[in-house]
Amino acid sequence: MLYCPEGVSLSQIWLNHGISECFAASFSSFLLGAFMLIFGTMQIWMYKKYGTVVSITLPQSILYYIQFFLCFLLSALALSRFLLQITLLNPGAIYGYMLAWTGVSVLVYPYSAVLLWLECNYNYLRSTPHKGHGLILLVFWTLNFITENLTLMNLGRHDWWFHPTKLSDQVEMGLFVGRYVACLLLFVIGLRAPGMWHFDRDYFVDGASAYRFLPRNRNSSQGSSSWLGNAYDHMSTLLPFLWPKKSAMLQFNLIVCILLLFIARIINVFVPLYSKYIVDSLKAEPLKFRWDLVVTYVAMKFLQGQGTGGMGLLNNLRSYLWLGIQQYTSREVQVSLFAHLHSLSLNWHLKRKTGEVLRIMDRGTDSINSLLSSLFFSIIPTLIDIIIAVIFFATFFNSWFGAIVFTTMALYLAFTIVITEWRTKFQRSMNLADNACKGRSVDSLLNFETVKYYGAEVYEVEAYKEAILEYQEEEWKSVVSLQLLNTLQNVVISGGLLVGSLYCVYSVTVKQELTAGDYVLFASYLIQLYVPLNWFGTYYRVIQKNFVDMENMLDLLSEEAEILDAPGAMPLAITKGAVEFRNVSFAYTEERLILRNLSFTVPPGKTVALVGPSGSGKSTIIRLLFRFYDVDQGAILVDGQNTKTVRQSSLRRAIGVVPQDTVLFNNTIKFNIEYGGYGRLFAPDADIIEAARLADIHERILSFPDGYNTQVGERGLKLSGGEKQRIAIARTILKQPIVVLLDEATSALDTQTERNIQSALSRVCANRTTIVVAHRLSTIIHADEIIVLKDGEIVERGRHEELLNVGGMYRSMWEAQLKNDDVQASTDNLNAAGDTDES
Repeated sequence: MLYCPEGVSLSQIWLNHGISECFAASFSSFLLGAFMLIFGTMQIWMYKKYGTVVSITLPQSILYYIQFFLCFLLSALALSRFLLQITLLNPGAIYGYMLAWTGVSVLVYPYSAVLLWLECNYNYLRSTPHKGHGLILLVFWTLNFITENLTLMNLGRHDWWFHPTKLSDQVEMGLFVGRYVACLLLFVIGLRAPGMWHFDRDYFVDGASAYRFLPRNRNSSQGSSSWLGNAYDHMSTLLPFLWPKKSAMLQFNLIVCILLLFIARIINVFVPLYSKYIVDSLKAEPLKFRWDLVVTYVAMKFLQGQGTGGMGLLNNLRSYLWLGIQQYTSREVQVSLFAHLHSLSLNWHLKRKTGEVLRIMDRGTDSINSLLSSLFFSIIPTLIDIIIAVIFFATFFNSWFGAIVFTTMALYLAFTIVITEWRTKFQRSMNLADNACKGRSVDSLLNFETVKYYGAEVYEVEAYKEAILEYQEEEWKSVVSLQLLNTLQNVVISGGLLVGSLYCVYSVTVKQELTAGDYVLFASYLIQLYVPLNWFGTYYRVIQKNFVDMENMLDLLSEEAEILDAPGAMPLAITKGAVEFRNVSFAYTEERLILRNLSFTVPPGKTVALVGPSGSGKSTIIRLLFRFYDVDQGAILVDGQNTKTVRQSSLRRAIGVVPQDTVLFNNTIKFNIEYGGYGRLFAPDADIIEAARLADIHERILSFPDGYNTQVGERGLKLSGGEKQRIAIARTILKQPIVVLLDEATSALDTQTERNIQSALSRVCANRTTIVVAHRLSTIIHADEIIVLKDGEIVERGRHEELLNVGGMYRSMWEAQLKNDDVQASTDNLNAAGDTDES
């Protein structure tokens, strides 16, 4: 039985102005069969090892069942075509390519249906079902549709069935239309993924939908899952950032980069071919000076550039065009991540270490550039080169050469993927240890003064050393497993080169089927292929590491914002500035209720003070009014509008706060004051100076050598506590809020500094609705109402004199503070007397 019809060989790709049917059927069957055999089997193995059954039944649409029907329909059409060919259409004419095409088609489509069922019914390496079908099925359906379209290149040929003049052509045409429509539907429906979960969620920044992210397992970085399991989700998350929709020039650059990539694949085939032509020309009779071959060969090497480290003209041009796209993607991801972190709740930030979050951000954003370059310009081109090489050697040499190249590549890829998957847990553990180590160092240095106060330098150094040792232990496991992988890769590559070279030399010298030029072609092509393939392992490991690094960053993106604007939320409409707490209950955790059915009202322009022991809920009221948290029960109203139903940005724009511990930006005094403009930075200097005058800090600022351009240091450490508080008051004045919150604004200051600042605070609160959280009761004796809290409940309320007359908790607190003030005054007098005696 012949493999191809008589007079036609497998190496004849283009025949009679069209593609040879023997080649087209062989190419499609080999491509689809090899792809599903390697990658489909690998994914099924991963499902078996890592997958878990979906616990929730998802209602399926008719499209879900159509997908399965199409898979088995394509298999049935292939079998029907073969049976019709050997019985009715062309009895007796059975060729090997027909058997190969039919056998592969009958097997691969049901095989893909199995993979489809697994994806729809199993959670693959994550705690929540992933969005859309996996990369293996999508690529398979795409390749299937592409190979079917190759048939259309024969529209003008009369020996195909596109000009049905007889019954066999009509039947073939009908079967082709059925296959084409089925492949198209399978491809289109696969993109929609009707049987899969879709978990798109909106994250809002400043009341407007800013970015869409795909939720994933938040603890994925701590799990044992494979990075391949999350790779599709990662890339689908990054996909909106890859296309530079804001720049037509960058879009053009991206298209050119793709074209250059395909041109480079073609040149990679012709470079070793011209090596063969040159060698054969040196033995041809009569000898000729084939300068044209040499010039063409050198020109293609100049474009390819592998002799200079892979940086030929095409690669240099592609790198130049890609630079802008790479910067665009990196910039968009970093900005979106930064915006998303600002959209998260105060509760989330209090639970996370800032140093660890920053480390994840840095490593994640750095990994994106390396990931995209490695994936699109190293991994994918190498895989394409492998497929081309297998087809090339099987076609132009014989099937044994194709089998040698295919087996070598398959073993290399299998070893690389399986062992790298095994190494993933070591890489993740190393990352976690690295995060802990960096977080420990940042935490220690941020608390530099506290370390000095308690003489804990030795303890901090030892703790940091222990963190380094834990990191190095995980690093050792990762490095040793990497060395094992490198050794196995070297064995596979060397073995494939040895077997192929021996067989080629045998074919030249013994069988005399090939020429010396063919050996040069084979050796140079294989060496050319092994260069990127050798780097393939490195790039694969880099990508695997980058995916793990990026996984932690994308976990930050998947964090759900707890405090969101309600759909259709309107800006807060300020009229008078009245504040009301109506039956408010709140708890940080279920174990302890902080506020219990709390109700009070602050009339416009009035001052209400909140006092009580620590833990009574005073500062919590401030945080709730700012909507750092949402109340569990009840409502908070500003001018009759529920704070849950208005935009957070407008609510916070209407409220000014002077906190107990003022933390300033590491910038100038001017910057820290004008920051109060909230959206109008670069406020007029006159407004900044006026705010500083009202805060009684202007003269002090002018006494500094650099005046308003004085750097305040990290967290404002170069300024005293009183100076920082005055700057906080100045920027609150510049903000011009309707409601003012003073959260124990002077409790951290000494008595004299407190008295000096009170007048500035009075100017801030003048004619504004004010809520004061006070520790020193002497600062709130003029409040319009004083509310005494205990265990989250109001136990007393009234003016200062009224509460003293009641003789309850407030009076006890007042008398206790009077005694403390007397003791403090006596101590100050004794210290002053001691200073006089010494002088």
